[in-house]
Amino acid sequence: MASEKLVNLQEEVTCPICLELLTEPLTLDCGHSFCQICLTANSKESVAGQEEERKCPVCRISYESGKLRPNWHLANIVQRVREVKLSLEDQEKHLCVHHGEKLLLFCEEDGKVICWLCERSQKHRGHSTFLIEEVAQDYQKKLQAALKRLKQEQQEAKALESDFREEIAAWKNQTQHERQNVEAEFKKLRAILDSEERKELQKLKAEQTAILCTMANSENELVQQSQLVRSLISDIEHRLQGSTVQMLQVRLGKKP
Repeated sequence: MASEKLVNLQEEVTCPICLELLTEPLTLDCGHSFCQICLTANSKESVAGQEEERKCPVCRISYESGKLRPNWHLANIVQRVREVKLSLEDQEKHLCVHHGEKLLLFCEEDGKVICWLCERSQKHRGHSTFLIEEVAQDYQKKLQAALKRLKQEQQEAKALESDFREEIAAWKNQTQHERQNVEAEFKKLRAILDSEERKELQKLKAEQTAILCTMANSENELVQQSQLVRSLISDIEHRLQGSTVQMLQVRLGKKP
């Protein structure tokens, strides 16, 4: 009965436009009420549609927008309807969906909360049932024990996490130290290699200078010999072009 009255009252305080409970209700001269935002949006659509005057969306009676006033009394009724609706919804959560009775018993075999009519039904007949309060105390103890165990496991997990982080930090420090040692050793090796490279280059440069000097001297000697040979060739060719006496004198090693 209470639900039917609530439904009837809810219909009276429902906006005809959005079909929800009125929000900041405005009541027109014709008696119809609307949400402020719904009526404002409807008025804008009317202006966009080139209508000369605003009309009630329900009965189409004209009204003046400047005379609209909030209906605070209706707003209070809507608020009460919302509160009653929430209260009934909360009560329905604790009612049996099959019989509408309060859920006061707990069926141990099925592990479900039931009403007294469910207990007498064929489905639960012969099952062990207890008052919810009695079962709740036992379940509360079990949940507290489980909570205690979980908190202990959580602490152990945190301790393991802390140890793991310390191990990671130690490993990072160790690898960093080893890296520094490797870099230092290779730096020494590079210094030694650079020194040996300079020595070898200096030695190679000295050898190159000595060889080039020797080759230059040999080249000078070859140039001198070449000049001497050219001179002899020129002299012989000149004498060959002369008389036989001159040629024989050359053969005998005499000068002309």
